[in-house]
Amino acid sequence: MSSAEPETAPSAIVAFIGAPGAGKSRIGKRVAHLLGADFLDTDKLIVAEHGVISDIFETHGEAHFRALEREAVRKSLRAGAVVALGGGAVLDADTQADLAGLTVVQLTTSPEAVATRITNGKRPLLKDGVEAWTALVATRQPIYDRLATRTFDTSNYPAEKIAANIAEWIQEISQ
Repeated sequence: MSSAEPETAPSAIVAFIGAPGAGKSRIGKRVAHLLGADFLDTDKLIVAEHGVISDIFETHGEAHFRALEREAVRKSLRAGAVVALGGGAVLDADTQADLAGLTVVQLTTSPEAVATRITNGKRPLLKDGVEAWTALVATRQPIYDRLATRTFDTSNYPAEKIAANIAEWIQEISQ
């Protein structure tokens, strides 16, 4: 390879995007296991390096969190792993560009199904519950839809079944 040619970094096997509480971490971890791949969760990487997300929001603000998130996403998408992005990561134009050409799975869920998933107090933009979640998702949905290669709904099926369907689909498209 000549010095003028850029070195190609590995890219994510699949990136999970979607609304908070849709199951990106839970299902992504299962898909990685089924594919025999590493799993990276950008929110967990941020917490490990910088502390609790709600504390980051409270102390430094959303803009600071989004900068940390952008860096975690950038690194993760180049790791050759199954990657779960935080729900708002897709708001960043550079992240949107990084996702272009990758296999991107959008996970969706209904307000009824998400109600019990978002009540743990760990989601700073969802302090007002399902109403806040619905409004947040409405603003992000066009971005999720544009970036997604395929969408799977997590409202009414066990995570194991959804993960198996996604892993099977990834194997099919990878052949």
